[in-house]
Amino acid sequence: MLIIFNKTRGAVVADRIDRCDTATTRAKGLLGRDSLGPGEGVWIVPCAMVHMFFMRFPIDVVFIDRGLRVRRVAEGLKPWRLSPWVYSAHSVLEMAAGTAGGKLSPGDELELRDG
Repeated sequence: MLIIFNKTRGAVVADRIDRCDTATTRAKGLLGRDSLGPGEGVWIVPCAMVHMFFMRFPIDVVFIDRGLRVRRVAEGLKPWRLSPWVYSAHSVLEMAAGTAGGKLSPGDELELRDG
């Protein structure tokens, strides 16, 4: 488990994040889940775009560059949609819809901590 800390704002963003960094874990992502609880999500590396095919609930998607800076936030991405392709992104953080708003903005610097 990982903890995502927003260094710019001095606040924990999420404290139960699973790292998806293999072909299998990246392909699965959040598929098969019915929801995400507070503080839960996945960090997918590498990734610059996500699809919502077969998803059961909307999510917020945070696009992060190699330096762990937020490049873009896509809030409330609904099932059966595609996210934008963010060329400067190296990873994405997927969290429950409504989680990213007010906690993350483009330019924020993040830190990953073991949880």
